[in-house]
Amino acid sequence: MTATTADAPPPDLRLPKRRGVELLLLIGAVLISVYGYAAVGLAKNDAVPPDVAGYGAGLGLLALLAHLAVRFRAPYADPLLLPIAVLLNGLGLVLIYRLDLETPKDQAAPTQLVWSTLGVALFIAVVILLRDHRVLQRYAYLSVATALVLMIVPIFFPAVNGAKIWIRAGGFSFQPGEFAKILLAVFFAAYLAANRNALAYTGRRFWKLQLPTGRVLGPIVAIWLLSVGVLVLERDLGTSLLFFGLFVIMLYVATGRTGWIAVGLLLAAVGAFVVGSFEPHVHSRVQDWLDPFASIDAGQGPGQLAQSLFAFAAGGMLGTGLGLGHSILIGFAAKSDFILATAGEELGLAGLTAIFLLYALLVARGYRAGLALRDPFGRLLSIGLASILALQVFVIAGGVMGLIPLTGMAMPFLAQGGSSVVTNWIIVALLIRVSDQARRPQPGQVETGIIAPMVEDER
Repeated sequence: MTATTADAPPPDLRLPKRRGVELLLLIGAVLISVYGYAAVGLAKNDAVPPDVAGYGAGLGLLALLAHLAVRFRAPYADPLLLPIAVLLNGLGLVLIYRLDLETPKDQAAPTQLVWSTLGVALFIAVVILLRDHRVLQRYAYLSVATALVLMIVPIFFPAVNGAKIWIRAGGFSFQPGEFAKILLAVFFAAYLAANRNALAYTGRRFWKLQLPTGRVLGPIVAIWLLSVGVLVLERDLGTSLLFFGLFVIMLYVATGRTGWIAVGLLLAAVGAFVVGSFEPHVHSRVQDWLDPFASIDAGQGPGQLAQSLFAFAAGGMLGTGLGLGHSILIGFAAKSDFILATAGEELGLAGLTAIFLLYALLVARGYRAGLALRDPFGRLLSIGLASILALQVFVIAGGVMGLIPLTGMAMPFLAQGGSSVVTNWIIVALLIRVSDQARRPQPGQVETGIIAPMVEDER
């Protein structure tokens, strides 16, 4: 049998980079955000805000700088990731500004804009300085050690709203656990990539699940249990649930064993029952979830979850319009945990669906980049980072809509929270880097598309 290879393609043919598409989508994202900002001002004050041009110019400049970094350092990156992040961040600033109008003494939008600027700056730094995502694999154990330190430190600081997840010094505060989730994703990806065969094909078989040996599974389970244990001590059950879901998803992806999903769901149910029954702070939230209108029946007025449900109901299909809702009645968490209720009331089911579709598309593109990679570490890292976003959206949306008990986390890009928005920008930067590697033509590949050179067999 002999084989002849097709003629090499002309040197001027290239795989489309789609940077022009990305730029057009960024312009649309900025314009939508500016329109929302102006709509809030018209609804509340019958006038366009005087700084609307400055807001649009600032957001546009940040988007342009991020685009230039991607254009020159990651030219083959997915063209949808950056525009989606800019649009979600812009909508978040609009919603926070809208709620600031109801609380003149508590202005959060200017601070959120500063944190967003820092997040974009770190996004640019990651895209420029990290030339290959596989470099992170070398720092797996340093990553997990740093993550554990970041999670332990808040124990020594006072609790805020029942949870010890903040580090406060003077007027500065941040949540170290937000950064720890990226570091743990790096560690899980590196460890599982190095031991995926042993995890999938060694050990004893129990029912339909291949149990790996303790020597292989033990270290990663110990790290996971330690991190979750620390979070339980801090009463940060939302992040505990996120880390557990991340661990199970990445273990399933690494081994291909569906039994791990069943085991994960069983352990999650048992853990949730135990913690929800015996931890007072969590137990109260479970009670609110089971009967959100109990405080109304007792003559004490609606609680936060009841007010959130009222906001979603008032929004209907098309919403009341930006600036015309009453979700501020939710109280102190309206700009953070419950900001989705403002979106649901003022944008309606149609707007809420659009937001969820943006998140779904962001996660799907992250999964797509991972599946297109050849190296196991990059595949697991991309899927792990995208899963972090997916789990956060599910936990927060499920909590404020009464699907699951409420846990304190920030809706990615939308909610008030500096640590969260900075972390999410870093996640998008890493997905940009991974997608650039996934879409970049490999040596010997035809650069006119994704199809490899044809081979004709002659017998």
